[in-house]
Amino acid sequence: MNMKEELLAIIEKNSRIDLKELAVILGVAEIDVVNTLQELQDSGVICGYHTLINWEKTSIEKVTALIEVRVTPQRGQGFDNIAERIYNYPEVQSVYLISGGFDLLVTLEGKSLREVSSFVSDKLSTLDTVLSTATHFILKKYKDHGTILNQKSEDEREMFTP
Repeated sequence: MNMKEELLAIIEKNSRIDLKELAVILGVAEIDVVNTLQELQDSGVICGYHTLINWEKTSIEKVTALIEVRVTPQRGQGFDNIAERIYNYPEVQSVYLISGGFDLLVTLEGKSLREVSSFVSDKLSTLDTVLSTATHFILKKYKDHGTILNQKSEDEREMFTP
């Protein structure tokens, strides 16, 4: 694995890692880390930095849904134009071209089941190239982006027998 690949693997797991620590792990100068990160950002390899939040542990109500979308691809454009129309909605978190019975997988967030359902029926389903949709609500997240969200704590007490 080259230095860029190793750097990407490390920051994918922890984007807040200190640059000095990163340089030590990689065995390079800190300025090399800074320059490589800048190069990766400028070239579009690094697209952004995100914080993973377990919303279930907050008082904020959020509903996440996965929507499978079947569309008619446009001549010469494929799925790109319809994907762009969908990802420009602020509610939409992600859009993927997928294999199988549907063409696109859309992830979106809303404040309630009704809000998400309304988005699907009023905005998504009415797009001219959308043939059908199937909505799946996420009821509980166990692991997200490689992180276990509700880690069980081991009982470290010793068993007492009289």
